[in-house]
Amino acid sequence: MIAESAEVFLQEKSSTAQVRKVSETEGGLDRALWQEVLDMGWCSVALPEAAGGMGLGWRELVLLQEQMGYHLACVPFFDAVVAVTPLWQALSQTEQGLGVVERLAASGRICVLGMTVRGELPAAATVTVEGDTLVLNGQWSQVGSGAHADVFLLPATLPCGSLGLLEVHAKEEGLSVQVLTTVDATRSSADVMAVNVRLTGAAVLMHGDALKKLWAQTRNLAAISLAAEQVGVADRALNLAVDYTKERQQFGKAVGSFQGVKHRAAQILVKVETARSAVYAAAFIADTAGNESDLTYFAAQARTDATEAALFSTRESIQLHGGVGFTWEFDPHLFLRRAQASSQRMGTVEQWRELVAARLLDESVTEAA
Repeated sequence: MIAESAEVFLQEKSSTAQVRKVSETEGGLDRALWQEVLDMGWCSVALPEAAGGMGLGWRELVLLQEQMGYHLACVPFFDAVVAVTPLWQALSQTEQGLGVVERLAASGRICVLGMTVRGELPAAATVTVEGDTLVLNGQWSQVGSGAHADVFLLPATLPCGSLGLLEVHAKEEGLSVQVLTTVDATRSSADVMAVNVRLTGAAVLMHGDALKKLWAQTRNLAAISLAAEQVGVADRALNLAVDYTKERQQFGKAVGSFQGVKHRAAQILVKVETARSAVYAAAFIADTAGNESDLTYFAAQARTDATEAALFSTRESIQLHGGVGFTWEFDPHLFLRRAQASSQRMGTVEQWRELVAARLLDESVTEAA
């Protein structure tokens, strides 16, 4: 039901014509669409009911994220909803944290994490103490949706030496945001710099071992959701190619009727469906398993399969379009750009493969012993 309603809604609101307009003239953020997404409650799908959310899980978020990828929706759903959901869920377990969630997550503000493009929490930024004030200095590179953020959740090394996560509003004095030009104009990115930004102690939302544990979980869950988006991108690229080859005539026949073209489309379909199965399995594990090792394994498998499927599908789609596939006027390049940009987020395929290999080798050693 969630997937179907999202498909119908985004088909109307996020056509490729609208995506082109927003990416070329509005910096990659469709504010009208974002407001409608907020109004429909998609941003609170996985928030606890105590925080005003629906109390659903990652399976529902994954279905929405897949549709976001299929329609290239120009909204910060991944950065401002998916990536921060584990933090909101963790904070909601205490009364004080619940107040933070209600103030930030339930307010409709765009809150994004200052993580690296590889999905890590940088520790180079520092916090010093001046009386009752915390002073933040540092830089966070390539922050997803940073160009449109209202609030940044920035990691920094605290005076005690542990890593902390700080709430920093975009309008804080001393905070600057440099918008970056990227290959994918449908999604913004920015470098964020803090020079003597003064904060209160309440700005520290989490720190120490609790933050490290949370981030290990966050990286896995965000990778699963990004994989779902890649499945959507791959599926759309396949459909574009199939639709075009049904119309394109050569030798008096639609080129899609030729066996060589059919085989290439079938190869794409196999990769897309394999990736979709891996993503759905990982989402199920995210909702049911308490073992972080299992979650990491399934996240790695989903991320690897989906990234490969997206890159393969978008490249093949351009080839199956023939000469026009390389032109700006046709749509395949929009999906190739998203696939390429997303392939570098939350870790590369090679990094995730190493995690899968480590798990399999460890199991083999254990069985042999």
